[in-house]
Parts: sequence; structure tokens; C-alpha cells
Amino acid sequence: MLKTNRAAFTLIELLVVVAIIAILAAILFPVFNSAKEAAKRTTCSTHMRQLATGVTLYTDDADGCLPMGTNYGVPSGDIYRIWTAQVFPYVKGKQVFVCPGSEGKFGDTWATRGEMNIGYTGVTAYDPEGCIEGEGDSAGCEGFTTIANANKMEEPSRTALFAETPGGDLALKYRGYTFSPYNGIVHPSESRLSPPITSDRDVIPEMQYLEPSQLKPIWCRHNRTGRNTGTSSIIFADLHAKPHSANSILAMDRGANIIWRFR
Repeated sequence: MLKTNRAAFTLIELLVVVAIIAILAAILFPVFNSAKEAAKRTTCSTHMRQLATGVTLYTDDADGCLPMGTNYGVPSGDIYRIWTAQVFPYVKGKQVFVCPGSEGKFGDTWATRGEMNIGYTGVTAYDPEGCIEGEGDSAGCEGFTTIANANKMEEPSRTALFAETPGGDLALKYRGYTFSPYNGIVHPSESRLSPPITSDRDVIPEMQYLEPSQLKPIWCRHNRTGRNTGTSSIIFADLHAKPHSANSILAMDRGANIIWRFR
């Protein structure tokens, strides 16, 4: 009888192959994940730049007046109570108001404003009974008695207009349509450099003891680690974009050196 020899892998050889595949996967997965996050951040940054362009076009038509992040002078049912309705005619569509790959939604009403995850600066909020610009400490201000004017920006290339924010249910105190520079750490020598509450974690669930008006943080969601090394794109008034980590933002003049309060 003719005998045939069959070549076969031994158990040890199979285990070696599996181990090599596992090692390669462990090496490559973080690289692929980082590239994926970078793509998301880039696309989100592109959307925010389109919104900032819309703000610029609106401002040109309004003799220098910026869109009001919140207009407390009109009823809550008025669509122009938040900035999205003011900017919408100047952009390509609803999709640019949301970061791709996220759970954010376009907030076109007062009732849906919490679900957005692209936040416009709260410096632009208008409140006929709010803070008087240039008088006293602006800490905690939700709005000013005058409309913000771009002509008062001393350094547009350093002045932040848009950042990424956590979005969610209003009942859970999410207010993703805006971020507030008046609720975070106060700069020791130059108040305009005082950043908003910023983290690479969604801090809303952790800070339920605060009122919604005291939150409105920035969320550095990309490549987040829980140690504030995650990043968010920041869009400036001159329309350039730059990613910043939460650590960089919180370091103030030693890090990002961003002007958050221009009034």
C-alpha cells in the first residue's frame, strides 16, 4: 500500500502564528484608532469653520454685530433665541452644525439646544437685564445688555468663536449649543484669558450639583484618555482652526494662550 505523508502545522506553530497576529493587532489598532479620530476631528473642524464663516458673513451684514449666542430678549419659542437660526442662512445646511460620528443633533429651537455638540462662545449672549459691558467682574454672566461687536475684538487671531461641547438631554443639564468663558478658572492676571470649564471627559454627569448656567463646558473628545490629553478643535475669529488639548487650554497663557473673554 502506498503511504502518503501529509504536512501539517503543529499546535505550537499555530499558537505562534496566533500570538504574532495578536501582537500585530495590538500594535496597529491604536494607530488605526488614532487615524480614525484624527479624521473625525478634521471633519468636525471643517464644519466649525463653515459656521465661523457664516458668523463672519452675518457680522458683515449686521454692521459688525455678532450673532447672539443666546438672545434672552425674545420669548423661548422664538427660533432666533439661539444663534443657529441667525447663522443658518449663511451656511450650506443642517449637517454642518453637528460633528460627524457623534451623537450630536442640530438644535434649531430652545427645546433642542442641549443636543448640539458644536458650541458657540457665550460671550455673545444678549440679555437686556444682564451684565453691563465694561463694568465690574463678568464672572457668571449669561448675557450682556449690549450686542457683541466684532470691532471690539483686539486680536481676532487669538479670539475663540467655536469649540466642541458635550450634547444631551436638557433635563440632565446639557447645553451643547454654547460654551461659557465666565464659569471656569479665572486667570490670575489677565481675565480675558480665563478658559471655560474644559475636560477630555464628559463632565456634565460629574457636576450635577451645579446649575446648567454654571456648566456649558468644552469637551476635548478626540483621543481622550481621561487625563485631559484629548483634543478639541478651536475656531478663531480670523477663521483659522487649531486643535488644543484640555491640558493646553487649562494652562492658559502657558499653553493655548487663547482669548476667551473679549468683553
